[in-house]
Amino acid sequence: MSGSAGGAGAGSEAAAQKLVGVVLVSHSAAVAAAVAELATGLAGGGASAPVAPAGGTPDGGLGTSSELIARAAAAVDGGAGVAVLVDLGSAVLTVKALLAEGDELPEGTRLIDAPFVEGAVAAVVTASAGADLDAVEAAAAEAYDYRKA
Repeated sequence: MSGSAGGAGAGSEAAAQKLVGVVLVSHSAAVAAAVAELATGLAGGGASAPVAPAGGTPDGGLGTSSELIARAAAAVDGGAGVAVLVDLGSAVLTVKALLAEGDELPEGTRLIDAPFVEGAVAAVVTASAGADLDAVEAAAAEAYDYRKA
């Protein structure tokens, strides 16, 4: 996922605008990368918020990694905050532990309670529009109300 990992998908305009960064934490590296690609692609043209997948373990297995999450958050941090979305319960625990430690994640990092795929799309689209962290969180959380039938 070369266009999004490490915030590389953000152009110089995005950096100048100080867009909220988005980290997508999944137990699977492939799932995290695919959701990052989907969300970035659906955000449309123009400046794109920095997005980084943090999936799996450092050795390529299934699970979550504090190290990968911290590295991804640092990569997308442009000073406007970092929204972290997760796929399953133990990923929540890993992020909460990092937040409790206080020095592993950039200041302004927030765990967002939202569905993983729909919330990620809403977060990236909203962040790419230049919204602040509160608005990004609200947009992602609203994804709980999306009806499919």
